[in-house]
Amino acid sequence: QVQLVESGGGLVQAGDSLRLSCVVSGRTSSSDSMAWFRRAPGKGREFVAGITGSGGRTYYANSVKGRFTISRDNAQNTVSLQMNSLKPEDTAVYSCAVGWILPPGPPNYGMTYWGKGTLVTVSS
Repeated sequence: QVQLVESGGGLVQAGDSLRLSCVVSGRTSSSDSMAWFRRAPGKGREFVAGITGSGGRTYYANSVKGRFTISRDNAQNTVSLQMNSLKPEDTAVYSCAVGWILPPGPPNYGMTYWGKGTLVTVSS
């Protein structure tokens, strides 16, 4: 059974930074793509960032490009999201996922496994 467990969320002020981590356990492959999604209050799920199995390609939503950085450690089966210059509109539940992403990126993706998420709240 595959499990994804996120950590690192919390309450911060605008302009602060946070680093989210996701540990993956179970039968997944290092060739799988991994991604972060978020769901803001009253809104639908939004793709935030993704990274291919080799780490050679990364994809970002326009709203986070230049502020967020996704990375992975295949030896540790983890994916991280470094979030800088946070804004109140970044407030959401952030979830990690495992699946596939094809060029040129979203919406060309499909996620198989999902974590339950971690809450990030950014105050103004």
